[in-house]
Amino acid sequence: MKNFITIEGCEGVGKTYHTKRLKEFCEQNKINALFTREPGGSRIAEKIRNIILDPTNTDITNMCEAFLYASCRVQHLEEIIIPALKIGKIVFCDRFVDSSFAYQGVARGIGMQKIRALNDIAVGEYMPQFTLFLDLSAKNAFMRKGGAQNDRLENLDISFHDKVYAAYKELAAAEPNRYIVIDASGKKDETFKLIIDSLKERGVF
Repeated sequence: MKNFITIEGCEGVGKTYHTKRLKEFCEQNKINALFTREPGGSRIAEKIRNIILDPTNTDITNMCEAFLYASCRVQHLEEIIIPALKIGKIVFCDRFVDSSFAYQGVARGIGMQKIRALNDIAVGEYMPQFTLFLDLSAKNAFMRKGGAQNDRLENLDISFHDKVYAAYKELAAAEPNRYIVIDASGKKDETFKLIIDSLKERGVF
């Protein structure tokens, strides 16, 4: 979907930081943009987010988790993202459907076929035009962040997050026209410049 940009990567890679920087950039340059996040982004979706990320909810099954993310996504799309796109805004979302592919499809072992089928219903035609993948390994991302931050998914073993990272790499290789791979190993300012330059090259800005 034109003007729909998502930001993906491992826990601690800097998605939230760079989303904030992008928002500041758009405000300074008077670019009509909306910034949101997943899971969450709307009132009901935020309630679902709380269930998903609550560290005490260790008994959520893998398929239940996948359906919770998809339900959250439907609400978020219909309430926030689609209306913004229809009035001409550029929409930036911190995480979206590719997170389900990487986390539930691969790392949880549900399988890409099932997760794609579920999210074909949830997302429909509203796949991102571009996906910024902040490329940094799970180990290095966690070191940068200082470890897990009392989040149910962050608290999982590093081997789980290694699978997530490998899945993102495969997704990026499979869809080079949609994925914009950003080397996130350098300083924050260097990474942000790569993001801005890449978006300008593709006509987003």
